[in-house]
Amino acid sequence: MLTKNDIEIATRAADHFTRLYYATYDSATRVDDLPKLYRPSSALVWNGKPFQGSDGVRKLLSGMPITKHDVQSFDCHPIPGSQPPSLMVIVSGTVVHGKGPTGNPPNTPVKSIDGQPRVFSQTFMLVPDPNAPPTTTGEVAKYYVSADAMRFVG
Repeated sequence: MLTKNDIEIATRAADHFTRLYYATYDSATRVDDLPKLYRPSSALVWNGKPFQGSDGVRKLLSGMPITKHDVQSFDCHPIPGSQPPSLMVIVSGTVVHGKGPTGNPPNTPVKSIDGQPRVFSQTFMLVPDPNAPPTTTGEVAKYYVSADAMRFVG
């Protein structure tokens, strides 16, 4: 059974994860740093295209232009069964790939992924990291991405 304290800790963990994840995704070092949030067994589906583990994340990011995410909301659902609980985190916002509409050549197609703000929804299954140092009461638990599904919705 989840307690009010479990839900508060889970919400703080999800907020911390969301901020860290998108700051890392949008950074110049993302190809090296973002895969650290995944494990070899992690599953990622990016707009219907599957990738496996931290190597799959690295492969996806290597072929992608720079990004700028604007997270507009997130929701967190603790999943009972472990302590701390696993978390399902659903994020929505907008993302721009590339330099934005004004930074693209004039002949860039309107439907091009590069430069157009796109609405996205991303769902994560976060699992407590058994290799992380133990947390103290009330501290945000350390998680890794077990599953990740990202889809453009607009």
